[in-house]
Amino acid sequence: MSTENPINPTVPPSGTGCVDCDAVDGWWFHLRRCARCGHIGCCDDSPSKHATAHAEATGHPVIRSFEPGESWFWNYDTSELYESGPQLALPESHPLDQPVPGPAGRVPADWSEQLRTAD
Repeated sequence: MSTENPINPTVPPSGTGCVDCDAVDGWWFHLRRCARCGHIGCCDDSPSKHATAHAEATGHPVIRSFEPGESWFWNYDTSELYESGPQLALPESHPLDQPVPGPAGRVPADWSEQLRTAD
């Protein structure tokens, strides 16, 4: 495990959607924000699980929900959930008008079935 502080509250989020899904015209269910570098990735219920992949690739173990109204943090190294934590650079979530799942126009009509059969 890195001795570097896993949370950098000054770094803004990398965008309003999953960076990796956006690169390949993919879609996501919910979004997570790396508390160290601001990378926005999709959750483990999403088809591609980019937030977890980012944590594994970078060694950045702490994420925060990037969903409106959610302020919890998760630490991959310790498998601990924290109901709250330090204030991170704004914005705290994706735009309120961004649909879940998202983004608009890329979510397949059978998205809920795809999520059920992904595991």
